[in-house]
Amino acid sequence: MRPLLKLDDVEMVLQSGTLTDLLARLSVHRLDLVLSNRKVHRDAQNPWQSHRIARQPVSLVGKPRCRKRPFQFPEDLSSGPVLLPGLESEIRAGFGLLCEQHRVKYSILAEVDDMAMLRLLARDTGAIALLPTVVVQDELRSVLLVEYCVLPQLFEDFYAITVKRRFQSPILRSLLRRRDDAVLGGSVASGANLT
Repeated sequence: MRPLLKLDDVEMVLQSGTLTDLLARLSVHRLDLVLSNRKVHRDAQNPWQSHRIARQPVSLVGKPRCRKRPFQFPEDLSSGPVLLPGLESEIRAGFGLLCEQHRVKYSILAEVDDMAMLRLLARDTGAIALLPTVVVQDELRSVLLVEYCVLPQLFEDFYAITVKRRFQSPILRSLLRRRDDAVLGGSVASGANLT
């Protein structure tokens, strides 16, 4: 059963799936909007419109350190194994470029496509994890994990993906007009019907 959410006389049906599946449903107007942390590009067959609706910084997090000196990037990256998002992730690609620029080497403990799993591994392994801190808010508040550093010029972006329609929902128009720092995004691909 699909989750149903009612807000201010608006009924939203939230659906999840792979980005490919959700875009297929969007193209035949079975969805009004796809939320994703990956931008899609339009072409002759697919007139996607990707609107960035949120951006959050990406950090290195891990267990509290016994050392008196704070974590230094990139020097301390080689101090332990690293948990990374999977190769398809834009965060991972940006991190790879950043490490190349600094000529830093590191060892990978795991590559994980799912942020919830990355969160659990960060909490339970003691490895350094690359992720947006919003994913581990509870662990940071309870000091199970600490933020070692915010990585310069590395962000996770969230997109609202639409297709051009003759009539667009006023709610959808309103969402797409917001500044991207005024929207709280999630890190999973999901689709929505606004009725």
